[in-house]
Amino acid sequence: MSKITPCLWYDGNAEEAANFYVTLLPDSRVDNVVHSPTDTPSGPEGYPMVVEFTLAGQPYIGLNGGPQFQFTEAISFQVRTEDQEETDRLWNALIADGGEESVCGWLKDRWGLSWQITPQRLLDLMADSDHGRAKRAMDAMMKMRKIDIAAVEAAADGQLVEAG
Repeated sequence: MSKITPCLWYDGNAEEAANFYVTLLPDSRVDNVVHSPTDTPSGPEGYPMVVEFTLAGQPYIGLNGGPQFQFTEAISFQVRTEDQEETDRLWNALIADGGEESVCGWLKDRWGLSWQITPQRLLDLMADSDHGRAKRAMDAMMKMRKIDIAAVEAAADGQLVEAG
């Protein structure tokens, strides 16, 4: 059991969100749903008050706390992807059904939670010991919504890349 577990505040749909999230990454599952033993300001006795779930081995809690608090970009989940296929799969799943694209690999899912879908190759190129190569990779990334690994690599290599 983890000593610290991030708790995400939802407006009644924590179980739906958790059930979706666990389909995205290996070593993910819904661990427990705690139904409220009494009426609360957030719901009646028996509503799914707390959803304990694991994403990629990391425990989380989804709390159905009500409409008082919304997610902001100040908190986001960064998922390091291995290739373009994984990047595309996660990006498309998370923006489906009401999610929103942002820039530089960021998006919001349909519940408003921010995610960074970040290819490991992008991080490697931005940390390249050749400053010019790293700068070209980052400059290319800054023009993108979803990260296009081939385009970032081409830019790092000095090839002209159109914003996608």
